[in-house]
Amino acid sequence: MKAEDVKKIAVIGAGDMGHGIAASCLMGGYEVVLRDIDRKFVDKGVARIKDSFDKFKEKGKMTPAAYAETLSRLTSGVDLQAAVQSADFIVEAVPEKLELKKSVFADLDKFAPPQAVLASNTSNISISDIASATSRPEKVIGYHFFNPAILMKLVEVIKGKKTSDESIAIGCDIARKINKIPVVVKKDSPGFIFNRVNEPTGALLSKILEAGRPAPEEFDAAMKPVMPMAPFELIDYVGIDVAVHGLEYFAAVLSGDYKPSEALMDYMKKGNLGKKTGKGFYDWSLGRPKIDLSKATKEYDVTHLIALQVNEATKLLEEDVANSPKEIDLAMVNGSGSPAGPFALAQSIGYPVLLKKLEELHKRFPLDIFKPTKSMMEGSIKI
Repeated sequence: MKAEDVKKIAVIGAGDMGHGIAASCLMGGYEVVLRDIDRKFVDKGVARIKDSFDKFKEKGKMTPAAYAETLSRLTSGVDLQAAVQSADFIVEAVPEKLELKKSVFADLDKFAPPQAVLASNTSNISISDIASATSRPEKVIGYHFFNPAILMKLVEVIKGKKTSDESIAIGCDIARKINKIPVVVKKDSPGFIFNRVNEPTGALLSKILEAGRPAPEEFDAAMKPVMPMAPFELIDYVGIDVAVHGLEYFAAVLSGDYKPSEALMDYMKKGNLGKKTGKGFYDWSLGRPKIDLSKATKEYDVTHLIALQVNEATKLLEEDVANSPKEIDLAMVNGSGSPAGPFALAQSIGYPVLLKKLEELHKRFPLDIFKPTKSMMEGSIKI
């Protein structure tokens, strides 16, 4: 099968990610089936798709005729077999639990046409593990969209141990057709590209809390002038529980160095999870916190964070997870809206400067994950 043979896409899960993926596929011209386990979830997902399209129509980005035609290609339901039995490409977007995903994929394998590609919108879980629940691991790919899926451009297309090149090519072609930017992850590796490159920053913040200085606001005040949301502020916004679960996952599958500190866990124990509970590192009860830039620490600056990103990005090349420095930069820019990726920044700032910053961090927190790689020390990687 080739991408041009794909006419119908089924999206399994109508929640935050699923409804956005379905909307994107509709806008790409596909016939789409949206399915969830309960009609109320399905109806909510359909309503959110319509709400997105209403906004596009109001802004003149979608004509009334295009609005009606696009929605005419959407069907929905709760019967999994009915949803996938004539689908050519299926995207699973259920909660991030391995056993749940394996159960869904076993059913997809049973009900979907033999030629159908089965894609998982997982942000971390091993594609090879998910594919093991099927009799067609060569047709199982990772298909990691970013939130909000209707707006964010990046789609990580992940190859499991047995995934065929044909399945990856189909995934990439469909991503382009729905106006996304696909980046291939060559090896089924923890965190894929985007989350892997960012995770050492989470480990650093956890260690800073453990050290007791600088305070979150002092650290953020040093970073805020060059980023829309400073690191501790961003964790508060997303949820401290989400950050902890990410660190725990990386600690289990990549390195024990990622284990969240007791100082970070203390926020969890007290139920202070950030914006969602009204309090975390900051008080959110009156809206977005105001960060006092006059409190900026002199101990850290943004080049420390860039050094961590570049170092981790070099590991992805050394481990043959990513195709090239350019592909990694493409992923990092389109997954976050950053103006430049780690390797472009490294060329601009200079590897010697970043190496010095990384060595400062490793001296302060002697963790293996903060050790400079061979590529980092040589400073030879160019875009």
